Amino acid sequence: MKEKTMKITDLFGKKIIICDGAMGTMMQKYGLGAGELPEAFNFTNPDVITKIHEAYYRAGSDFVSTNTFGCNRYKLAGSGYTVQEVVTQAVHLAREAAKRVSEEERARGKKPGEKFVGMDVAPIGRLMEPVGDLPFDEAYDMFKEQILAGVDAGADFIFFETFTDIYELKAGVLAAKENCDLPVFCSVTFQEDGRMLMGSDPLTAVNILQDLGIDALGINCSLGPKQIIGIAKQILAYSKLPVLVQPNAGLPRVVDGETVYDVDIDAYVEAMQELLNAGIAIAGGCCGTNPEYIAALVKSVENKDYPALSADVEKIRIEKAVTAVSSSTETVILDDRIRIIGERINPTGKKLLKEALKAKDLSYIENEAISQVKAGAEILDINVGLPEIDEYEMMLEAIRKVSSVVSVPLQIDSADHRVIEAAARYYNGKPMINSVNGKKESMETIFPIVKKYGACVIALTLDEKGLPKNADERISIVEKIINTAAAYGIGRERIVVDCLTLTVSAQQNAGRDTLEAIRRVKKQYGVKTTLGASNISFGLPERKLLNRTFLAMALEAGLDAPITDPLVPEYVDT
Repeated sequence: MKEKTMKITDLFGKKIIICDGAMGTMMQKYGLGAGELPEAFNFTNPDVITKIHEAYYRAGSDFVSTNTFGCNRYKLAGSGYTVQEVVTQAVHLAREAAKRVSEEERARGKKPGEKFVGMDVAPIGRLMEPVGDLPFDEAYDMFKEQILAGVDAGADFIFFETFTDIYELKAGVLAAKENCDLPVFCSVTFQEDGRMLMGSDPLTAVNILQDLGIDALGINCSLGPKQIIGIAKQILAYSKLPVLVQPNAGLPRVVDGETVYDVDIDAYVEAMQELLNAGIAIAGGCCGTNPEYIAALVKSVENKDYPALSADVEKIRIEKAVTAVSSSTETVILDDRIRIIGERINPTGKKLLKEALKAKDLSYIENEAISQVKAGAEILDINVGLPEIDEYEMMLEAIRKVSSVVSVPLQIDSADHRVIEAAARYYNGKPMINSVNGKKESMETIFPIVKKYGACVIALTLDEKGLPKNADERISIVEKIINTAAAYGIGRERIVVDCLTLTVSAQQNAGRDTLEAIRRVKKQYGVKTTLGASNISFGLPERKLLNRTFLAMALEAGLDAPITDPLVPEYVDT
């Protein structure tokens, strides 16, 4: 097989990438019966599958998706087929279709365009823990098996589609990124209420996915083209990546025993034009669409300019970047509002929490989480580091328990990079990591974790020289951290700077230097800032008054997200 000279991602910005349309409803047209395994058609009716792919390529699709929607070991159990067999055959049939259509084009004197094959990967068919019984690692292993088979078979890219659970999709993306170097597209599906089945809204889906190293994201299936426009525009508002949309041809109805859809080709094209003018870069169809829909779409985009083809598209994407962390259902954007990070789940100086951790009393941590959120915390710091316990296991259990009782995003806080990585991997969301500093060892250890899991990170202004003596030293460390992060592909929107403050009882200029550093960091680098303001008062009387006063000054200087105790009204009301 001749190796491709280009990747599908090379088309970004050069043309609107055209997907195929439905596979399932097309197979039904060619005789797929109710309850029959669609993937079996790859073997029992290979000409039908090839014929469907050919029709889409002739219609103008830049890629087709393999007939592997249900190709995982759970759904194939008892079928007599292995994942490797199904994937190999499915990719072969798509390749054959591309070859035939290219030969037809040459025979007509036309230079064939590149025709790509997307390895279709869909939900496994079981609910993820804790709602269901599918563990994250088991889901990962099933996706890994599919992806390796796709790579061996010669797929051009991995296409995750129709996902309803962002956590399951995270397992899939990690399986793809850790086991192949093919481009990765991700597409999710939403209900009429604008949320995925497991509760993620469009902003949260985008925020969790887009920094995991994928190449495009979007929405498919779900609804008809008109109903999908609002959701797609929410995705476009925040996505730094090219956006894909593949709507259904409306809602299905049964007429004279046959399933029909209520959106005709003209209405479909009209809605797709609105989406293209809004900025989507990849367009196609899902249930109920067919090659005629795709051909009409292709014709409608000829010789037209769209935002996705703008020379400024990269600049626009950078401008969209926001500093945001997410749970599976809620996203907090660090914008012009003050965001409180609750600090109470940290055993330092907390006797009752230490005892609870030693006794594995997770109910204490759950209650602390609930209390802090009720008091106004919008992000919760989770630190369970005690020498007497297994911090690794306790962190994972604490994250599970806290996530089950509150919906706010979490901040992973540990001095052990193994604990940080495990928490970032298994957390159902996009966390803040606490923390990295200017030491070379720290950055080399933490930045790969931040990069791989798409997290945000707190950057502490200290390095090999220790705590900075003044604002200038703090700024120098910030610049070093930001530049090093950029070398890892981590944008400054994912960095939240902690300018640190020492107690004024030991260093009289400590507070002033910190405030000056916050102002300069905000002005020079445009990054968000955080601070544990209570450090200012160690060893002094009237600590609450001092802390509140200094916190107010820090907020005036530009502090975005104080790390504080939300159960102290004096701090929350500042």
